[in-house]
Amino acid sequence: MNRAGERVLAVVTAALLGVDAFVHLHYAHSYDQFKSSTMSEGTLFRIQGVVAIVVGVLLLIWPGVLTWLLSLLVAGSAVVAVTLYTYVDVGKLGPLPDLYEHTWSPPGKVLSAVAELVAVVLSIIGLTLALRRRRVRAAAY
Repeated sequence: MNRAGERVLAVVTAALLGVDAFVHLHYAHSYDQFKSSTMSEGTLFRIQGVVAIVVGVLLLIWPGVLTWLLSLLVAGSAVVAVTLYTYVDVGKLGPLPDLYEHTWSPPGKVLSAVAELVAVVLSIIGLTLALRRRRVRAAAY
């Protein structure tokens, strides 16, 4: 894939992280009532939204190994969490409230999960390309 193709990959992935951020920030208030002694689920939503925005912007500025890895971690952790807590009642974990929600019906949940899953796939592709480019440059020296 050429540099233009890699740039398009970064833009699409950043847009998917933007969808994730929008859903989390838009619906965070709906989850403020679910809390532990330390934080609410709404707070976790806000953190996820801000982190997704920051990583998306970094990916647009510098689509390298580190930013692709961060994108993979942000999107991957989100899609794993939403899937796990839809099917398994894990209970409270340390400072985290009980995040169990046994349905896919809340507004934005499916949209966010699909965006996160596609962002994971694109992040793996982007990371692979960035690592390959790094290896080729290292071999040229």
